[in-house]
Amino acid sequence: MQEWLLPDEEATTALGRRLAGLVPGGLVINLHGDLGAGKTTFARAFLRALGVGERVKSPTYSLVEGYDLGERRAFHLDLYRIADPGELEWLGLDSLAEPGAIVLVEWPERGAGALPPVDLEIHFRHEATGRAVRFEPYTELGRRMLQGLAR
Repeated sequence: MQEWLLPDEEATTALGRRLAGLVPGGLVINLHGDLGAGKTTFARAFLRALGVGERVKSPTYSLVEGYDLGERRAFHLDLYRIADPGELEWLGLDSLAEPGAIVLVEWPERGAGALPPVDLEIHFRHEATGRAVRFEPYTELGRRMLQGLAR
């Protein structure tokens, strides 16, 4: 487990860009944290760095936004408004399991059991005037991503 301090929004954006540069193929990242802790800022920077040219909007109301990245797809989910994981059935989340799919999930605890296995969890929290993030890898891919960040 690693923890980093992010003094401002630019540091959160830089982390998103940097982590996106380490993505080898498919990846599932769960983003935890209170409202305003930096999850969406990170996700926007991450997706833009992967090559998403269109506007990256928060999927708070749509629940999921999909983006084409050439031969693979990226998905950004925000499950804040989900009361029960069973509500996700009608979203057709089968695409999340496509080979090479990149999946970012905000509020993943609300979709427990309905989401693909996670490679890396990032926990955001308010810290003084900035943010702190704690990383938890769950797979070999997640561990390699963290090793790449440490370089």
